[in-house]
Amino acid sequence: MPDEVFRWVIAVGVFLACAACIWQAVILSAIFRAGKEAGRASQEAKAKIEPLVDHLDAVLTVSGKILDENQSRIAEITVETLATVKTARQQAERIGELLDDANVRAKARIAQIDQTVDRAVEQVEQAREAVRSAVVKPVREVGCIVAGVKAAIHTYAQGGNRNTPEHATQDEEMFI
Repeated sequence: MPDEVFRWVIAVGVFLACAACIWQAVILSAIFRAGKEAGRASQEAKAKIEPLVDHLDAVLTVSGKILDENQSRIAEITVETLATVKTARQQAERIGELLDDANVRAKARIAQIDQTVDRAVEQVEQAREAVRSAVVKPVREVGCIVAGVKAAIHTYAQGGNRNTPEHATQDEEMFI
């Protein structure tokens, strides 16, 4: 019976370790999906910024032609172009900051998940040891008590007589 209890305790420990591994895989897949979504968001941002850059090139080309035609209007267009460039640059910087922030948060979350999984594994190991010691020690004590009672009954059944050297078994002879 003690071996069976020990086997159950080991089986529960293995099950808890497997559950912790599965939980870690689920969390890591969620983090992976979040990383993919961040990558898609950066691609979308890039797609939105590229037309602005292309538009800026077109504006610069047209402004060269307009420079010759309208000197006064060029000053107005230059001011508007600078405002557009400034806005594009601010948007690009904001997107960069958002991506950096998402990266920092993802790394922090991964570290937190790793610590949580490590703590869970340690707790499972501590629980396994506690259950093992709580079960094995009483079983040994009961086994010792049973052996003592058995020896007492055996001695009482023989009437308290000990074997004489003539009737000693081979094992007993070794200690005489």
